[in-house]
Amino acid sequence: MSTSPIPRRTFLQTATATASATAAMAAGLFHRLEAADAASGLKGHINHSACKWCYPKVPFDDLCRAGKEMGLTSLDLVDPPDFDTLKKHGLTSAMISFPTIEGPGGEKVGSIPHGFNNPAYHDLLVKAYEPHLKASADFGAKHVICFSGNRNGMDEETGIKNCVAGLKKVLPIAEKHGITLVMELLNSKVNHKDYMCDKSAWGVELCKQLGSPNFKLLYDIYHMQIMEGDVIATIKRDNQYFAHYHTGGVPGRHEIDETQELYYPAIMKAIVDTGYKGHVAQEFIPARPDVLASLKQAVGICDV
Repeated sequence: MSTSPIPRRTFLQTATATASATAAMAAGLFHRLEAADAASGLKGHINHSACKWCYPKVPFDDLCRAGKEMGLTSLDLVDPPDFDTLKKHGLTSAMISFPTIEGPGGEKVGSIPHGFNNPAYHDLLVKAYEPHLKASADFGAKHVICFSGNRNGMDEETGIKNCVAGLKKVLPIAEKHGITLVMELLNSKVNHKDYMCDKSAWGVELCKQLGSPNFKLLYDIYHMQIMEGDVIATIKRDNQYFAHYHTGGVPGRHEIDETQELYYPAIMKAIVDTGYKGHVAQEFIPARPDVLASLKQAVGICDV
């Protein structure tokens, strides 16, 4: 073996080339790791969804495609005609929309103002929900939304009594299909004047009186911030009655970023800490032109 000294110039050139190659390999590794982190996507503590109705100008097929790319596994408040498109994109629906049927005065029974607190609607609601629940179950959905209806001068105790009577007619159908009926908590100050199920305590009492695992509440964070605040404490106390969550910026129901008063990362952490394994759906109306960028931002904010 030769023991001749390596010329200084050759040594320096070799060392420089080795260092450059090592740096290049390290840079390549860093970029690959960075790409892997990006590709790994979301943290997995929150299952993300979004409400279809908030994106009326986005074709549903495009909304499904973009939603899947940003990490959504569901789209909320869809109807049976949407099921094939959801399937095509490998998406589910964590909350199926409500059915309606024409009432005696031409009103849409089953809609937000015309719900279960009116005994005159109970048989019509059975007629509307029965095929809707079957179609939802056939699709593989587990939750279908429902509403109390407006007060129209009715006191809260009577409203609960009437809702119990009406829901007891529909719950056996839901139970047969493995569906949970979920009544949404909505604000009656800004968006849904006179709506009865406008406070979490009222909804919780309805759950208790029904005593069915197939009936729970949709805790809409936007609506309940307007009506009662104390969002995190309510989630910690009453989460066993909440089957689903919706978001929205307060005030205005726009993006859930720094332009509004709620701090969604803390709210999401409170939800995760309860052991909740369901979906959280974005239900804000984007104020910025790029509505899908706003949705992607919201998913990131809620991904704790």
